[in-house]
Amino acid sequence: MRLRDLGERELIRAIRKDFAKPGKGLILGIGDDAAVIEGGKRRLILTTDVLIEGSHFLRALQPAFWLGRKSLNVNLSDIAAMGGTPRYVLLGLGLPQTVDTRWVSDFFSGFKSAATESGALLIGGDLSQAAEVFISVTAIGEGRAIIRRNGGRPGDLIFASGFLGDAAGGLRLLRRGFRLGRDKKADHLLKAFLDPVPQVRLGRRLASRGLASSMIDSSDGLSVDLLHLCEESGLGAELELDRLPISPQLRNFEKDPSALALHGGEDYQLVFTVAPGKYQAALALRRHFMITPIGRMTKARRLCIIDRRGKKKPLPIKGYEHFIKQRKESGKG
Repeated sequence: MRLRDLGERELIRAIRKDFAKPGKGLILGIGDDAAVIEGGKRRLILTTDVLIEGSHFLRALQPAFWLGRKSLNVNLSDIAAMGGTPRYVLLGLGLPQTVDTRWVSDFFSGFKSAATESGALLIGGDLSQAAEVFISVTAIGEGRAIIRRNGGRPGDLIFASGFLGDAAGGLRLLRRGFRLGRDKKADHLLKAFLDPVPQVRLGRRLASRGLASSMIDSSDGLSVDLLHLCEESGLGAELELDRLPISPQLRNFEKDPSALALHGGEDYQLVFTVAPGKYQAALALRRHFMITPIGRMTKARRLCIIDRRGKKKPLPIKGYEHFIKQRKESGKG
């Protein structure tokens, strides 16, 4: 069997099973947005991401400054999904000899700007020669009330922050020749793809007030990420098509924006569940954050979508998965 026949999800399951033995000080290991270990009064949250040229990004489409910001922010989004606060960052960077030093300078300028905004400190890493640009970021955060993927219960309401599908729409525009700063109508979508904003403040608020029963960030597409929540909680879900938060800009450029909202990925928004008794308290967060109720968790272990006519249909899973031949329209392949 080859990896293309197995897929990323099955490979992770195999690794998780093989390394399931608990360790001293380990609170949460493989299977969530980040690992959690004991850290004194607060718990330490650790996460890592790898970005490989040609697989996760294209230098021709993504300027170095924005790539520097994004390489850090996608990691901070994992910490946000646990309800934590970013603290420290390690950076591994592989570079071809032919890369211009200006590109490297711009990359670090972008990385530094994102670190400054989040309060995270770059404390070390590694540099190496490589055939293509290779970026590996490890972020360390902290938190007290950690939100996991497995806390959902039947009847919990499903929320999403921000707009969904904008990043995938932005990538499509980049591939059509649009560039940031040249068309105000397109800039919103381009920025969503090039410079995602980790929802750290929202994640912290949900954790500190005990509002979210489970949570994940929308990195691979709503359908895939919601599946992860359901699998960890042993539940299913129903989404309402009309409730999906779709921006006017995405509707302007796409004939079927709901498809990108469901399967596009790379939005790095938060998808979380809220118990019915805390629904009103969660809605009160709308004074400070854009959050939208989009469905509910169910006992039946299947994902469904309720269309505009009120008809319930199976929700296809079309988000990104490594090693599988079929790719979604994203910067990851």
